[in-house]
Amino acid sequence: MTEKMLARVAVSSVPYAADRLYTYLVPEELIGSAEAGRRVMIPFGRGNKRVEGFLLEVGREAAASPLKPIDAVLDDAPLLDAKDIRLVRWMKARYFCTYYDAIKTILPGGVWLKYRELWHVNGEIGAAEALSSVVPDSLEETLLHAMLSAKEIERAALNELGGEKTAKALRSLESCGLAVRETKLQQRLQDKSVRMVSLCVSAEEALAAVEPKRRSAPVRYAVVELLSREGSLTSSEIGYYTGATMQTLRGLQKAGLVEFSEQEVLRVSRYDDAPTHEAITLNDEQQTAYDGLCTLLGHEGGSAALLHGVTASGKTQVYLKLIEEALRRGKRAMLLVPEIALTPQILRRFTAQFGDDVAMLHSALPLTERYDQWKRIRRGEVHVVLGTRSAVFAPLPDIGLIILDEEQETSYQSENPPRYHARDIAQFRCAQNDALLLLGSATPTIETAYAAKSGRYQVFFLHKRFNDLPLPEVYIADMREELRQGNETSIGHALRAELAKNIDRGEQSILFLNRRGSARMLLCGECGHVPECPRCSVPMTYHSANERLMCHYCGHSEAVMTRCSECGGLMKRVGSGTQKVEQELLALFPNVKVLRMDADTVGAPRGHEALLREFEEEKIPILLGTQMVAKGLDFENVTLVGVLDADLSLYAQNYHAAERTYSLLAQVVGTFRHAEEFMGIGARRYPDLSPRK
Repeated sequence: MTEKMLARVAVSSVPYAADRLYTYLVPEELIGSAEAGRRVMIPFGRGNKRVEGFLLEVGREAAASPLKPIDAVLDDAPLLDAKDIRLVRWMKARYFCTYYDAIKTILPGGVWLKYRELWHVNGEIGAAEALSSVVPDSLEETLLHAMLSAKEIERAALNELGGEKTAKALRSLESCGLAVRETKLQQRLQDKSVRMVSLCVSAEEALAAVEPKRRSAPVRYAVVELLSREGSLTSSEIGYYTGATMQTLRGLQKAGLVEFSEQEVLRVSRYDDAPTHEAITLNDEQQTAYDGLCTLLGHEGGSAALLHGVTASGKTQVYLKLIEEALRRGKRAMLLVPEIALTPQILRRFTAQFGDDVAMLHSALPLTERYDQWKRIRRGEVHVVLGTRSAVFAPLPDIGLIILDEEQETSYQSENPPRYHARDIAQFRCAQNDALLLLGSATPTIETAYAAKSGRYQVFFLHKRFNDLPLPEVYIADMREELRQGNETSIGHALRAELAKNIDRGEQSILFLNRRGSARMLLCGECGHVPECPRCSVPMTYHSANERLMCHYCGHSEAVMTRCSECGGLMKRVGSGTQKVEQELLALFPNVKVLRMDADTVGAPRGHEALLREFEEEKIPILLGTQMVAKGLDFENVTLVGVLDADLSLYAQNYHAAERTYSLLAQVVGTFRHAEEFMGIGARRYPDLSPRK
């Protein structure tokens, strides 16, 4: 049996049940370009509809049965390398997703193509002959008339004419040779380029050619003189310095003195306000951790470690020093952070340390910039990648170090298929590249803590805050008493008084509430009892539409109670989101500006960055936000931090609610270094969250 070049193809738009690698024949003319990691156009299904596919395997083997051939190879170079393909296979097996779900998660949106299916009447057949070949007043005749009137018509327009029967009618026309189908491809994001002008002869020859007409054509001489001195310039730059128009430049081109070319321009933001570079100095604890982590760099098969340090213990300093060591060894590094709001501040620190050798990736960037940043990384133009969850897929070659800062954060878990966790992806990539995975946290997850305790991860401790800074004074307000007194807001009397003092002193305050919009639940105003599901032991959610309490796990529901089943106290509907608290603050302090930062206010590209800059530069008195403001922010003028309804997160619909509540409060208490005068935590049910200082 003769061996042929065969390809295993992952097909787009296939349901999970039918998702597998389909075998296709590679035609002789495509053998040179059919390479694993490239996209192809293939006929698929009974109707041989042209669809996109990804080559994941290519090789010579015997074909047992006739196979459909690949129509075309769509990429000039592979978009996936061998390691990426292994990652795709692993993700499909682990997360029960399709091959294409995994591939689309790995690759940026800018690489994908837009497909247009166009139909026209066969040019070798006349219009009259084509119409006479079909049944009068049939759908086929209607479709042919549409093709003839438009000469070329999209499939969507034909579907409007024939509905569900369109596909069958088009197959009939195509099989009879009356209609022809064409698929046109267009990249969704086009590369940005500028027109460059340069001399195509030597500078001496060009100057000699324009010297005789120097007086009559001074602009032509100025252009040649400028190019002979500067080399290549854009047409706009030449116009700026010499006043030359495109007509002048085209005249020089016709004379054989200059030539035009296109040069790609990357749409990448530059940060000019980065702090000056400073040498990294580590204290004894940091140095011990750093020395231990250095020994783990480059282990065969990869390694993993936990940096367990209290908040503000200087973990970032260790990260920077460790990245420097990885770069010194010829490797590249990646730092992941949980919140987009953290990236501007960290990026400035990293830019100060590594200059333009840093690329940033996160979902708030414009699609064009994300695409161009991805290209920079793929070309090996940068050695350090900074970003949120999705940055773990950055095509960084020679990875030596991946760091997950605040690894306990739930934002590292994807909410959309495939529901990957950035920690798992990072661990897989580190194993492939003999790299070190470093997890940093003051409150590591139970899973990570167990892995460290059992010896799977090496653990290093930072017990002291950087520069021996003290933790802020913490005051815990029992909001149950406030509720009895008729205060149903989330702002207690103590916090209100401290906010007023801060405003009078010209100092800033940050209020944290881990819930946006508005939310409600039932709670006893006397004893703090919250109704729980008898099956799942989780708090039930109040639904106003049917006036019932419902469990979102098992579906159990029961009628709303007016009296507490524990003490007979009156049940009240409580719970506020950031929007409602913003209104309450404006009512309490009508002449004070309040800045709200949550998912509703940072939707625009770099919206979070603009809000934080506005808060810092304009000295806005109050910043109210969700967990975006709870971690990693450092403002000199912030002396008051308030946590509103701190214990309500205990009743989230999640079995990790208690663990995450502890983690969040510990992070908030320790993160704001300058909030040393007062820190208020309001609790409705458990006023003894921690010892009062």
